[in-house]
Amino acid sequence: MSPRVARVAGAPISWGVCEVPGWGYQLGPDRVLSEMTGLGLPATELGPEGYLPTDASRLEATLTDHGLGLVAGFVPTVLHEPDRLEGELDRVRRQADLLAAAGAEVLVLAAGTGRDGYEGGTDLDDPSWASLVAGIGRVIDLGSERGLAVALHPHQGTVIEGSPQVQRLLESSPVSLCVDTGHLMVGGADPVELTTAARDRVAHVHLKDVRADLAEQVRTGRMGYRDAVAGGMYRPLGSGDVDVAAIVSALEASDYDGWYVLEQDTVLEGAPQEGSGPVQDVAVSLRFFERFGERLGSSSAAGVWVSERGHAMGRHPGGKEGE
Repeated sequence: MSPRVARVAGAPISWGVCEVPGWGYQLGPDRVLSEMTGLGLPATELGPEGYLPTDASRLEATLTDHGLGLVAGFVPTVLHEPDRLEGELDRVRRQADLLAAAGAEVLVLAAGTGRDGYEGGTDLDDPSWASLVAGIGRVIDLGSERGLAVALHPHQGTVIEGSPQVQRLLESSPVSLCVDTGHLMVGGADPVELTTAARDRVAHVHLKDVRADLAEQVRTGRMGYRDAVAGGMYRPLGSGDVDVAAIVSALEASDYDGWYVLEQDTVLEGAPQEGSGPVQDVAVSLRFFERFGERLGSSSAAGVWVSERGHAMGRHPGGKEGE
């Protein structure tokens, strides 16, 4: 395994696999996971609910067959509406059980609006915000019971998108953050500034590069979110307008030892030919990490122990080192 992929994981959304109905053509798990393995990635996120097996033993077998560990799972959830909270928490609990059983260590939480898709967020009044914070607290508790960190993901089309909402969250909840460099820019934040200011709260990272012109069109309502993604808003690392290198350097200087997940959301109109399509963009993003070399160091996060030479030694619940 190349040293450049130590602590760098994949995500099915980089292959166009998304929970949003009608998002685009959905590649099958075997191709996606095989292409991750072929690139030398040691681990993946879970992807949409039901994309990979929902039985823990089958999930572990699927990942083992591809030589991959599991680092985290993205769980969009409506937490600001008291009438639906218990049902939402039941779904979160099922996902948390699966993540913990399969060796992941992070539950990535998005505060959904209750609508399908991510075309527009919702501003919360004070009572709804209080319900949101209480709901996040419930998720933190159920995560803790299963040995999972909970990281809140500011995300386009949710109730927490840009800097004011993130700052309010940090002041009103102890929850950690999943920094997504792309969604922060779409939400109007400066990803470098926000990450640097909140680096002690960062538990997980999604890396995207972004075309700032398309992000601005989404932010101002002149283009829909899915249309912007289909139009190439998210770029391979180093080819857009986010200073990803500065973000990684700031996090490494703060002793962040978690994972960097490659998450260049895309929309597919059909199945690409073998060896082409998203795998090429992910390969470009991986080359971005060559500049960091072994400065990314080792990690035992998410049960995948990666040596300083970049070798994945094994996958075990709890992150124990092993052969």
